[in-house]
Amino acid sequence: MAEVAKAVGVSKNTVSLALRGSPRVLAQTRALITQKAEEMGYRLNPTVAHLMAHLRQTRVPRYQATLAIMNAYKKPDAFTKHATIPSYVEGCRRRASQLGYQLDAFWLYEPDMSVARWRSIFLSRNIRGIIVVGLMQNNRLPAHMSQLWDEFPAVVTGVRTRAPALSFACSDHHALALEAFERAIRLGYRRPALVLDRVIDDLTEGRFTAGFLTGQSRLVSDAQKTLPFYDVAAARVDPVVFSNWVKENQPDVIFTLYHEVKRWVLDLGLRIPEDLGLIQYEWRADHADWSGMDQRNDLVGEAAVDMIISMVHHNQRGIPPQALATMIGPRWVDGYTSRRDAISG
Repeated sequence: MAEVAKAVGVSKNTVSLALRGSPRVLAQTRALITQKAEEMGYRLNPTVAHLMAHLRQTRVPRYQATLAIMNAYKKPDAFTKHATIPSYVEGCRRRASQLGYQLDAFWLYEPDMSVARWRSIFLSRNIRGIIVVGLMQNNRLPAHMSQLWDEFPAVVTGVRTRAPALSFACSDHHALALEAFERAIRLGYRRPALVLDRVIDDLTEGRFTAGFLTGQSRLVSDAQKTLPFYDVAAARVDPVVFSNWVKENQPDVIFTLYHEVKRWVLDLGLRIPEDLGLIQYEWRADHADWSGMDQRNDLVGEAAVDMIISMVHHNQRGIPPQALATMIGPRWVDGYTSRRDAISG
């Protein structure tokens, strides 16, 4: 390695980083080092490389830079009080700490904050990039903040944004809904149904519905198909709306995001899961009795940090010409609101 470094005119550390493909070394320099190493017959020792990688992972990382984690929910305490947002934040903080990055938290709707003021704060704190967390009502960022997205690299968690179209990390909602449908069929259900608020369906660009309908088209007959129920807001005011839908569609299992559906079903005099099963699209540990799909939002947060650090290393900023996406697959969690998998009991 020392000979390669001498031949290229760089340090041994630069050679080491380059041969590991580190973005901390310019692409042109990495290519030159790789070429020179091949010419000189240098090969990494896999045993030593593995040992060094382990040592780097266990070493306390030194400080690299500061990133902004921006609360885009309407309430300032969402990072600690919201039902699901803290999971994204946990993943962001965990991954940032592993890589030596500091996260400074901000609230997008801080009153009397102009974009010039935001810019001044970020520059004074040496903020290198922005992670947006908590878009739950819509997938559009405030128009007056456009200069911020032009000047700093930014990644969104949870949803794809349209205005502006920023790169994002999220759960694979389509795959989640389809996998839940497939699981329900394996558990013996034949009339799966979907209960979902239209706002959430729009926020995820219909991917929950698309996964559900794909499952319907592949796995059940026309006679077994049910109509999705989107009138969640109306049912919260008048449960009869939900009751009438159940009578008309006769589902044997319901996919939903809302724990209150359990109460609606019990109020109809139905037993769970004997008469009607429930499968949660966003399983959470605080409702561990439910069966459902864990979206792994903490891993979404980790992926967002990896994305923004890569953008910082490559000096990428501004609204990308083509937004990139990282989607995290879900995992099934057995509970008591549905039939149990024979393998897991």
